[in-house]
Amino acid sequence: MKIVGIILARGGSKSIPSKNIKEFCGKPLIAWTIESAKKSKLLDRVIVSTDDERIAAVAREYGAETSFLRPKELATDSMGVEPVLKHAFEWLRDNEKYEADALALLPATTPTRQSFHIDEAITIFKERGADSVVAVNETPANHTPYWTLVRGKEGKVTLWGGVPLKEIHVRRQEFPQQCYARNDLIYVLKPKNLYDPEKPNLYGDKVELYVVNEPAKYEMDINTPDEWLVSELKFKRLFLS
Repeated sequence: MKIVGIILARGGSKSIPSKNIKEFCGKPLIAWTIESAKKSKLLDRVIVSTDDERIAAVAREYGAETSFLRPKELATDSMGVEPVLKHAFEWLRDNEKYEADALALLPATTPTRQSFHIDEAITIFKERGADSVVAVNETPANHTPYWTLVRGKEGKVTLWGGVPLKEIHVRRQEFPQQCYARNDLIYVLKPKNLYDPEKPNLYGDKVELYVVNEPAKYEMDINTPDEWLVSELKFKRLFLS
């Protein structure tokens, strides 16, 4: 099975200028993701999709492929990931006659990702015949729908879904089912999901979850200057000390 790691890294970051190649704990931010992907035993290739030649040069320095530059229309801050992944898949198919069986989306804003996360998610994908595998954390009780409060249009406060507060579950052990939150460590997907006639998506019909151990250690998504500062402190303490 040919599985390609795709790292998306556009050049027009507004909140943190040049975010993807800005030094993070001694290396360009994107380098941490490239290095974990290169150590994976189950990825066939590691490709960076970018519109910025500076990012492409750094990516090549750390061992990733940059076979193409992403078109500008696919590098706006409002562009979803599905068209960008589709472009990468089609470019490889049409220009290199290389048709991937699956894509592994690896956001560069999560430098805590380890190679074992990649391989464990891919193993689930292969063994369970999934259309996609999504890396998740178990949701803390107060963040589940069962303990989430909302205010309706008329100002009435209820639980999520309009459930009266007096019907709240007193103990989390009483929840009808476990809830999970995506953590952006990895998404593994079949390319066919990107061609869904109703709505192109990452997930497809048969979705499996990769529940990450030690989520407090590995969860990280850097999008703002404050998140950058906090993430550097966390990364240094957990991975460099």
